[in-house]
Amino acid sequence: MTTDPEAPWSPGTAGAQRDYRLRDRVDALGFSLVPLTLRGRRRIVTLRKADNSIRDERAGTPRLALICAPGPDVSPMTCGGRSMSCDHGAFVRSRAGRLRRAIQAATGLSILALATGLWLGGSAQAQETRIIYPGSMAMTGFSGTIIPNFEEGLPPGVDPVDETFIDTARATLRIFDVSRLGGPASGELVFTPPPFEVTAGQIGQVFGITYDDGVRDGVPSAIPNLYAGATSLHGIRIVTPDGDADGRPERQRRGTADAVFMDGQFGTENGGGPGTIWKIDGITGAVSKFADIDANSGPGIGDVTFDNIHRQFFASDLDTGLIHRIDANGALLDAFDHGIAGRPAHGLAALADDGSVIDIQGAAFDSEDPDSWGYTQDERRVWSVAYRGSRLYYSVGDKAEIWSVGVAGDGSFAGDPRWELTVKADKDYAVTDIAFDNEGFMYLAQRGPVENRYDYSQFADSGKGEVIRYWRENPDDPATESAWVEVPQEYAVGFPQDNRQSAGGLDLQYGYDAEGNLDTGVCTDTLVDTGDKLRDNPELAEQLAAGGPLAVHGVQITPTALAKPANMPPFGSWFVDFDNYFEDPEVEGHVGDVEVWRPCEGRAGYYEQVPGGYLPPFYPPDFPPPGNLPPCLDVEDVRYFCTPSGLEADLYLHDHAGFGGDSIRALSRTPGVGVTSPLSHAPGAPYTIGITGHYPGDTVDVGLCFYRQSDTDKGGYYPCCKMTLPLRTPAVSCEP
Repeated sequence: MTTDPEAPWSPGTAGAQRDYRLRDRVDALGFSLVPLTLRGRRRIVTLRKADNSIRDERAGTPRLALICAPGPDVSPMTCGGRSMSCDHGAFVRSRAGRLRRAIQAATGLSILALATGLWLGGSAQAQETRIIYPGSMAMTGFSGTIIPNFEEGLPPGVDPVDETFIDTARATLRIFDVSRLGGPASGELVFTPPPFEVTAGQIGQVFGITYDDGVRDGVPSAIPNLYAGATSLHGIRIVTPDGDADGRPERQRRGTADAVFMDGQFGTENGGGPGTIWKIDGITGAVSKFADIDANSGPGIGDVTFDNIHRQFFASDLDTGLIHRIDANGALLDAFDHGIAGRPAHGLAALADDGSVIDIQGAAFDSEDPDSWGYTQDERRVWSVAYRGSRLYYSVGDKAEIWSVGVAGDGSFAGDPRWELTVKADKDYAVTDIAFDNEGFMYLAQRGPVENRYDYSQFADSGKGEVIRYWRENPDDPATESAWVEVPQEYAVGFPQDNRQSAGGLDLQYGYDAEGNLDTGVCTDTLVDTGDKLRDNPELAEQLAAGGPLAVHGVQITPTALAKPANMPPFGSWFVDFDNYFEDPEVEGHVGDVEVWRPCEGRAGYYEQVPGGYLPPFYPPDFPPPGNLPPCLDVEDVRYFCTPSGLEADLYLHDHAGFGGDSIRALSRTPGVGVTSPLSHAPGAPYTIGITGHYPGDTVDVGLCFYRQSDTDKGGYYPCCKMTLPLRTPAVSCEP
């Protein structure tokens, strides 16, 4: 990729021109510039408010100006690619949506100017009080580097890499507006409005991210908060105090006395560390420390996920291998140890943590050797976590296995770990992200082995990671060990040969219409996944040039229907760069996770647990079949799920009288509502009933008959424990 400042896609900002002049100055000093050391960037003026929220200005552009913002650093008119509209109309369905349609229907510059003024005036308050909208896409990545005080020059013979540090003023997390992609997918780079940013100085380097449900003080707000876990996947950097009076600390490759983590590594400036999970308020953008896993010495958090049913979080600890359960206030509740409690469930020997920790002041530490960073053993190392349908799914090890463990009615771990599958991919790479869509597909993203080049160029062995999806066998094939299909589908990620540029992050997005506009009525029709060098293929350079720069490290946006062999090469996708810097074609592993705020409207997910409830049961005398048993059945819990057949409810029942029933029959006692129940029941599992014909949110009376199958086999009347259970159905439609 050329770095000629006169090339047609070179950044045209004053900051970029300054960096070109700086490059010339470096060349004149007799040493070459590390490719990513002095990234093109604008001056940042940071204003910190009392609540720790941040507003900064870059060339006069406020970071919170999300509704209608100036164009990107690199003009799509000169660079190729496509510029997104700054209109949030795809998110706002009320007055703003009607106004947008009026603007589109109007003609003449004066009418457009007037309408735009009305839009800005009417939305000023929303602009100041919200940073996350439905469809907002958060992405993590390395914040870049800088040589402090470089203007003063470097002494002769000094390697500039030794004086290069994490740029704490640049973002390690960005939230993008991808509501309008500017046209049909054609493999082009999309230039979004300026994203909201959180800097490395605030939170350090982060990877795994998740949203909560937007409930504030017990009241739904429809504006979630975002959470990010500290990471070592973007390298470990250490320094010692300034020893040569140049105003910069001294970089160290190996552990040594007085070593500390480099500023911008773990957000230590704000009290963070390698076990910190940060919270970004979805309304104000304020950054705060949410939770701390103190036992984590340096490897960091693998992933974090939110359980919307019990309003709690799960986070994987790369140091100990534990999965921590954290309440909505950030308090650690308990932990699940896969090595001890999980492995034996699949006939594997229990394996305790070896107790290794990172010691950056010890001689054994090597910043370029991840084996010295204190990771737990590979066989018990949990990378990704994803809550789905009363179970927590998680990935283990480099030869990735997918497991799950139940979440009980009180939110605790149910103690029923289950091996799901062993990933079949070309390379045995860790699965660092898991997502589910509404149709029962499970999506997995691989990330190459951890690297850490001293010159910051490489954090992962990229170019071979896959994005794949599995689905359950239907019916289950008894000849296969797993309940999931043996061979997954794969997606083409990036244009380089083999199309396997996954950087380890993925999520599901709403659908897009033919013109690239977000359609929030379609819940999970689009796959977003992170990758390196996404548009870099010399054989296709001429064809790709019209769509923007080639050195794109960021996100690929693809309809979920386009699994291989479709979309090869991926001209049926859109692309978004993490930092709009396009002169780093050789870096690897510089982007991380991606997460979409997607509060689905209409039908909820396939086998997705949805909130509901129940009232105390009662015992009517007229519910057949006959029997003379006293009340003998209690209800412990009811859980609701949306399935392809509609709403299902799992009933957790307690036979407190010891009647010994093993079967259940159900019928509706609410006119117009249908209730079905299976003819058989697996021991130890809940009883499942289907509910149809109701309005979401209605209370439906369900009559239950609890009996012994052996009694019915004799014929005639049989004893039956009867009751009516009023079910408060979820306020969401599950109809297919």
